[in-house]
Amino acid sequence: MQYHVDGELHDADEATVNVRDRGFLYGDAAFETLRAYGGDLFEWEAHARRLRETCELLELDHGLTEDDLRRRIDETLAANDLKDAYVRLSVTRGVQPGKLTPSEDVDPTVVVIVKELPRGGRGGTPVWDDPATLQTVRTQRVADRAIPAKAKTHNYLNGILARLELRATGADEALMLDADGHLAEGATSNLFFADGQALKTPSLDGPVLPGVTRSVVVDLARSEEIPIEEGTYTLDDVRNADEVFLTNTTWEVRPVETVDGLDVESGPVTRLLSKLYDERVEEFY
Repeated sequence: MQYHVDGELHDADEATVNVRDRGFLYGDAAFETLRAYGGDLFEWEAHARRLRETCELLELDHGLTEDDLRRRIDETLAANDLKDAYVRLSVTRGVQPGKLTPSEDVDPTVVVIVKELPRGGRGGTPVWDDPATLQTVRTQRVADRAIPAKAKTHNYLNGILARLELRATGADEALMLDADGHLAEGATSNLFFADGQALKTPSLDGPVLPGVTRSVVVDLARSEEIPIEEGTYTLDDVRNADEVFLTNTTWEVRPVETVDGLDVESGPVTRLLSKLYDERVEEFY
């Protein structure tokens, strides 16, 4: 495999980052996970916008255009002859003097890594084998006032601690609550559930990452005039739901079969939105 590091392609085993890089030392970096379908990037504009907003929150002025970042991704896909792929784009503040306070002068480190994924769209193969098992964890989602939820950074300790709690049961995803006990999101996914009245998802007013796939699903639901609510919900709301599913870039739309051991049906709303999402992806082939 070939990875892109600071403007050049390198064999994967030789694609390295300086140990004094702030992305390594402090998690001081922004990143995006994307999917390529048929050689093209899905929702590139949305991912580029979220990356830009994360960098603005970090006051990380990397000086690169979105066209340049896109070119580096395209070069990495081409070098590996990949059409259907996972893509991770990272931008760190680079190497600076060894102190916590960042310097205004930024020499960014930009890394693109890729790996092959199954074809998406109609007739495609999901990256997951089965519907997800979802388990509530004690680890709370970090308050937005502590670490802004919309900042997608290398600091993923919160999600790691949540996933570690799953070792005892082997559940696929952690269901995280906020400090008030309200539903937030999964460790790496957004949550949706239907209760016979509306399709519901935790509001972005809480500590919830504004997922790109989440946004696509919300738009698809509205296009089909499915009632959709973004609000504040309790654990009982999702445990008693008719159907539940998760979204992220890699999983796309993943049905949930159990919540804390309680069975959940894979219902018509989930199936319809999965179908519509596949049709959106199919436009790239």
